[in-house]
Amino acid sequence: MQELKALIEKEIRLEWRQRYALNGMLLYIVSTVFVCYMSFTLKTKGIEPITWNTLFWIILLFTAVNSITKSFTQERAGRQLYYYTLASPQGIILSKIIYNIFLLLTLSLVGFVVYAGVMGNPVQNLGMYLTGIILGAIGFSATLTMVAGIASKAENTSTLMAVLSFPIILPMLLMLIRLSKNAMDGLEWSTSYDEILTLLGIDAIVIALSYLLFPYLWRS
Repeated sequence: MQELKALIEKEIRLEWRQRYALNGMLLYIVSTVFVCYMSFTLKTKGIEPITWNTLFWIILLFTAVNSITKSFTQERAGRQLYYYTLASPQGIILSKIIYNIFLLLTLSLVGFVVYAGVMGNPVQNLGMYLTGIILGAIGFSATLTMVAGIASKAENTSTLMAVLSFPIILPMLLMLIRLSKNAMDGLEWSTSYDEILTLLGIDAIVIALSYLLFPYLWRS
């Protein structure tokens, strides 16, 4: 736990030194929401709830990809070799996953507040919708962090990340859209238990696989 705490603090310090990256991600969210507002609300005087929901998850997905791509590429090979002599690979991958979860969760909540404030808020069951955001942030962070570690060994990191993460992200995204659609319709929690359990299962499997398989990648 001490090792994990130290590694998470390292991630926070590293992000704080490069505040331009965090500011860039916040600017990306705000500018994308503003473009959606200009395209839909001003032109058509309104937006359908299903379109509102789809646009939000598209924004959140691209925000996750842009924010987590740099998980391994922002550190030089010499520094990673230094970490190799000090920390366990399990601690490395868990610290990055935990940090990326908090980072993406913060960006997601900020994005939701800005998006709902500008585009209106048709969500009737807010608690269920926020549950979907939390599960999505965990799933996106765990998946993209592991894929970023694999892609960092290649030259074209962004393209490889998109190719490798697509088979995992797609079913997760479909479950999230279905869960959030139930929340927008104001349905009871019992109607969404299957989606919630499926998302919890996917998140747990991805984190477990990252914990088990990352040491072989880190050793190379």
